[in-house]
Amino acid sequence: MLLRLAYYDDPFLRKKTKLIDKIDDSIRTLVENMTETMRKYDGMGLAAPQVFVDQAIFITCVPKQKEDGEWGEGEVRVFINPKILAFSQETWSRSEGCLSLPNFYEEVVRPVKIKIQATDFERESFEEELVGWDARAFLHENDHINGVLFIDRIKGKKRKDIEPILRMIKKKYQGK
Repeated sequence: MLLRLAYYDDPFLRKKTKLIDKIDDSIRTLVENMTETMRKYDGMGLAAPQVFVDQAIFITCVPKQKEDGEWGEGEVRVFINPKILAFSQETWSRSEGCLSLPNFYEEVVRPVKIKIQATDFERESFEEELVGWDARAFLHENDHINGVLFIDRIKGKKRKDIEPILRMIKKKYQGK
C-alpha cells in the first residue's frame, strides 16, 4: 500500500522518533508499505517520519554497480533503532535529494565511511561498516529519524541561496 509522504516544512519531519520495542507483523507491514512507496517515487531510502510514523526505522536501497559498469537495483535494507558508532574523518561531497523535497538536489558533505549498529527483523542487533553510497544513504535516513533534513547540512551563502526554492516547495506541497 502506498503511504502518504510528509513534505518539506511539515512539523512531523522535525520530530525525533521513538525507539521500537516490539518487532511484530505491524513493523513488517510498515516496511513492505515503505518499500512500495520508496520504489513508486524512485527513492534510495525512506524513513518512518517521511510517512508520518513516529518510530526509529528506515530502509535504504542503494543501486549497485555491476561488473560491466552498469548500475542495477540494490537490495532493500531495514534498519531498526539504528545508531552511528563511528565515522571517518575523510568526507566527500555529493548531490543529495529527498522524497520530502521533490525535485530538489544539492551538494552535501558527509563522511565516506561509518560504523553502525541496528536491529533486524529477528530482533538481533548487528554492527556493520558502511562505505560510500551505502554510508551516505544511511546517514541521510538516520538524520530523518532525528528530525534533521539534508538541507540543514547546507550552510552559509549556499543555504541563503536555496531559501526561495524551499519556499516554492513549501507552497506547492503544503497540505498534500
